[in-house]
Amino acid sequence: MLNWALIFFLIAIAAAIIGFSGAAAAAAGIAKILFFLFLALFVISLAAGVMRRV
Repeated sequence: MLNWALIFFLIAIAAAIIGFSGAAAAAAGIAKILFFLFLALFVISLAAGVMRRV
């Protein structure tokens, strides 16, 4: 999932350089959502791992 966030971030940068501001904003929004989703799932799995050991 972090890989997809990075891909959309790179698409957003490329679109911004070329001048497609709408596409850049959309790709950046998708990358932001995927990154925070990855972060939330990582914290949940980390907490579940700690609870399993206790």
